[in-house]
Amino acid sequence: MSLLVLENVGRRFGALQALSGISLSVEPGELRAVIGPNGAGKTTLFNLISGFFPPTEGSITFEGQPITAVNPTALVKRGIIRTFQITEIFLSLTVRENFRIAVETAMGCNLRPWMSAAMRAAIMRKVDELADIVRISAKMDRVAGELSHGDQRVVEIGIVLANAPKLLLLDEPTAGMGDEETHHMTDLIRRLNKNQGIAMLFVEHDMAIVFGIADRITVLDNGRMLAEGNATEIAANPRVQSAYLGQAA
Repeated sequence: MSLLVLENVGRRFGALQALSGISLSVEPGELRAVIGPNGAGKTTLFNLISGFFPPTEGSITFEGQPITAVNPTALVKRGIIRTFQITEIFLSLTVRENFRIAVETAMGCNLRPWMSAAMRAAIMRKVDELADIVRISAKMDRVAGELSHGDQRVVEIGIVLANAPKLLLLDEPTAGMGDEETHHMTDLIRRLNKNQGIAMLFVEHDMAIVFGIADRITVLDNGRMLAEGNATEIAANPRVQSAYLGQAA
């Protein structure tokens, strides 16, 4: 069974048809990219999947259950988690404190007036585990706002992992990064996908990254699906070359 399925999905804003006729599926453990020129509908697609607003046409199911009327908070509990282009972390807290808050929230401990020693120990073990997974253990006691942009994005990924995502939506994960930071982030994405088994749907403008790591690629143009396939198929598609890659058809 596919993890996520969109069937003939569309979204209208007044007279504007932002998306139309989108049908795609994401398989368990798949790493899929979504590309397209500005205004193609990529952000709208993410907003529909993550529950920020419902589609005006079609249906979306996750693990076989309809989610078109499910709010973002409930979707996080089901395992659909999204990052945004602007990093969402507590800049004035240390990396360790960022992770601790995320773990406590995921475990339902953040509203408790007190916690047992055993619970506190379990929380800190999970914090250390997250740090090890994203490879930021050496910077755990640094204030997050003092870190580089790339490291802040890594902290954000660590926070996300506290909620054990089944499907991770990444919106331009390497935007604004230098070469070394980009390499670190793409390596992290690969490892989370392969080692943790997390399915990922990501928007990215760097075609070297897209063609280098994506299992499949979906191309949007003017709110519609232009093409779908692996890197070789997409690179050779004349319609994609004309509409997105800037080459003559």
